[in-house]
Amino acid sequence: MAGLTGGRSPLQVEGSTVREVIDNLEQTWPGIRERLVTDNRIRPNISVAVDGEVTPLGLLEPVSPTSEVHFVAAISGGSLPLFRPA
Repeated sequence: MAGLTGGRSPLQVEGSTVREVIDNLEQTWPGIRERLVTDNRIRPNISVAVDGEVTPLGLLEPVSPTSEVHFVAAISGGSLPLFRPA
């Protein structure tokens, strides 16, 4: 998303829910919403953390004026064995 924001980080916007935060980000940096939201939900490959806690509420999660909201891309893939039997 750094390309959309001109490399600015952190970003500051108002909002009382994650949805409002994303809507306000979209007003200033068009294109952010489509990277975070699909079918009116947080994309399945994105986790939202508010004040350090990953939220299951997604767009409905309340935030305060001092909250930090982080959007984290999920890491997927298989795991490698730590050892192989001889």
